[in-house]
Amino acid sequence: MPELPEVETTLRGIAPHITGKTVCQTIVRQSKLRWDINHNLADILQGQNLIQCTRRAKYLLLQFPIGVLLIHLGMSGSLRIFSEGETPAPNKHDHVDIIFNDGTCLLYHDPRRFGAILWYTGAAETHPLLQHLAPEPLSPEFTPQYLHQALQNRKSPIKTLLMDNKIVVGVGNIYANESLFLAGISPHRQGKNISQHEATLLVHHIRAVLRAAIQQGGSTLRDFVNSDGKSGYFQQQYTIYGRHNQACVQCGGLILKETLGQRGTFYCPHCQT
Repeated sequence: MPELPEVETTLRGIAPHITGKTVCQTIVRQSKLRWDINHNLADILQGQNLIQCTRRAKYLLLQFPIGVLLIHLGMSGSLRIFSEGETPAPNKHDHVDIIFNDGTCLLYHDPRRFGAILWYTGAAETHPLLQHLAPEPLSPEFTPQYLHQALQNRKSPIKTLLMDNKIVVGVGNIYANESLFLAGISPHRQGKNISQHEATLLVHHIRAVLRAAIQQGGSTLRDFVNSDGKSGYFQQQYTIYGRHNQACVQCGGLILKETLGQRGTFYCPHCQT
């Protein structure tokens, strides 16, 4: 599943190639994604100039003069850019093409169809999917004081809370596991029992692992243009995630795995308390 670094990398990969250009054609081959694509989308976007591309949580926002196109990559979605004359024949998972006046094509590919392409005529921040989201983890608003206060009176496990979009957005399963390990905090700890010092450690490590992933993803930006590869998806070396029954990099003990909040949770019982 694309997490925040992959979505940010996608944004950086596509934005320079389409910002400021005018849509001349939109082709919807499959409208049934997580939610149905507006059946008038082609007419709506016709002749519209793309003002800017931004991101909120895992949503990509394509801003036009008359509204915003929200794109979510779901479980398996990706976006690629093709220059004029380079767009390949569509396969069964290539669901939407947005073609611009210079021939550039933005192609949405999604084998599992859990993603979304939604048209909205209001300000992006007022969309029902966005209006109640918590701060971005890399934003100035995500401070140790904010996190500590948000966790007060919360009895849920800290790992589950870090993945709650009402507390902080975009900290997916991988980065919750990694951040908790680096901070030395058990994923089972109740949120209300996280101290101010531990909140400071968590904010630091959440930011560090996300920034490192985004930086690593930067090396894949070329994969967004005229490429058949999985755009912007990159493998990393993790300290804890995916290392079930392997030796802990800090103490050499065995890394355990269990399901917490329906997600795979990896931890070292010695290093994380």
